[in-house]
Amino acid sequence: MPRLSEVIAALETLWPAERAESWDAVGTVVGDPDQEVTRVLFAVDPVQEIVDEAVKLGAGLLVTHHPLYLRGTTTVAATHFKGRVVHTLIKHDIALHVAHTNADTADPGVSDALAGALDLRVTGPLVPDPTDPEGRRGLGRVCALDHPLTVRELAARAAERLPATAQGIRVAGDPEALVRTVAVSGGSGDSLFDHVRAAGVDAFLTADLRHHPAAEFLADRAHSPLALLDAAHWATEWPWCELAASQLDEISDRHGWDLRVHVSKTVTDPWTAHAASTTSDPLGAPN
Repeated sequence: MPRLSEVIAALETLWPAERAESWDAVGTVVGDPDQEVTRVLFAVDPVQEIVDEAVKLGAGLLVTHHPLYLRGTTTVAATHFKGRVVHTLIKHDIALHVAHTNADTADPGVSDALAGALDLRVTGPLVPDPTDPEGRRGLGRVCALDHPLTVRELAARAAERLPATAQGIRVAGDPEALVRTVAVSGGSGDSLFDHVRAAGVDAFLTADLRHHPAAEFLADRAHSPLALLDAAHWATEWPWCELAASQLDEISDRHGWDLRVHVSKTVTDPWTAHAASTTSDPLGAPN
C-alpha cells in the first residue's frame, strides 16, 4: 500500500499547488506523510457529514474541492464546526487534501467534467492559461453541441444530468432560442461575463449568478443576446469528483497500489427545499 506522501505526490502532478490562485488555500491540510493509504474518498465539501462518511468507509484520505480553511485561523478547537472536522480527521487517521482553483484550470479540470456530464464537446478554455503552450488549460470551457437545442431543452438536459438539488436550473433569456455553442464554468461564474461575450457563444451555464450582474449582462443585448443557465454551485462541481477519482484509479493501477477510490454521493448543497411561484399575475410582484 502506498504512503500518504506518495499519493499526494501523484495528486500534485494532476493539480500542482502553484497553479492555484494566490488567494486560494490548497494542498494537504491534515495528515501524516508516512501513514499508509488504502481507501480514498472524493467530495466537494469538507464538512462533518463527509468526514463521518470517510470514517464509516475506513478511508485514509479525503480529497475535497473546497478548502476547509480559506482564510487564516487561530484555533482548531472542537467548539467550532471546522475544528470538529479537524479533530475527527486526526482521531481516525484520515488525511485531508484540497484541490480547488488548481483543479478548476487543470486539463482535464472541473469544467471539463461539467461539460462531460452534459454531453458537450469541449473546443477550448474560456479563459486560457497563458502559461500553457498547448492552450488547453484555463478557467471554464467553450463547448459545442452535436445538434442544436433550445435553451429550454438545454436546461432540461442539465436538470436531468447534474445531481438533483433544490434549486434545479434557472434560466434567463429566451427559452426558445437555439443553442449551438455554450460556455460552462463549474462554481461561481458571473465574474466571467466579459470572456463569455468575447467567446461568442449562445448560452452560458454556471452557478451563483447574482441579480445585478445577470440583469446588466442580459440588458446589453447588442453585444450578448444569449441565455444564462444558473445551476447549484455544488451540482456544477460534483462531476469533477468522478473525474478525479478515475484519474487516481488510473494512477493506482499504473503503480500497482490497489487503492480503493470512492466518490461521495452525499448532497452538501446548502439549499434543501424550493417553493415554486404560483402567481398567474404577469406582473409577478405582490401589491
